[in-house]
Amino acid sequence: MIELRDLTPGDAPAVQRIYSGASVAFTRPEGMTAEEAAAYVETAIAHARATPRERWCFAITVGDGVVGLVKFRNRGRRHATVSYILREDTWGNGYATEALKQSVGYAFAHAGITRLSANHHPDNPASGRVLIKAGFVQTGTAPTGPALGRPGVDVPVYEILRPQDPDNQT
Repeated sequence: MIELRDLTPGDAPAVQRIYSGASVAFTRPEGMTAEEAAAYVETAIAHARATPRERWCFAITVGDGVVGLVKFRNRGRRHATVSYILREDTWGNGYATEALKQSVGYAFAHAGITRLSANHHPDNPASGRVLIKAGFVQTGTAPTGPALGRPGVDVPVYEILRPQDPDNQT
């Protein structure tokens, strides 16, 4: 259904389209410019080449098109935060859930991560449903400061832990 891959220089127009309209309602005051999208892709490519790698940003592809992004950032102690964004015209197809499941598997199997956490704006309950479908559990809430010209809110916080290896239990 979907595939994840590292970003390439030609992805900047797709990234600009992803970061526009209703997709950015809870993340940015307005959509990305072409220059911002090009810089975003350039930064993601640099992070993909870094050793050790601390940030991952994968294009969510359907067929030949990039419909979204899923990313995670190492926060230390084998913990990373994860986020995702889809083009508005692709919502409701299960792409975010599948991308999140694939990125969780990658983080646990290849990035040395044992705990992933995420949050979402309380006015975006669909994002919480995506997290739950991908295996995350709500662990509480956390306050945020003012953003996008709005007062701070308490956001739901979720996490998923890497399953223990049954052959290596103590």
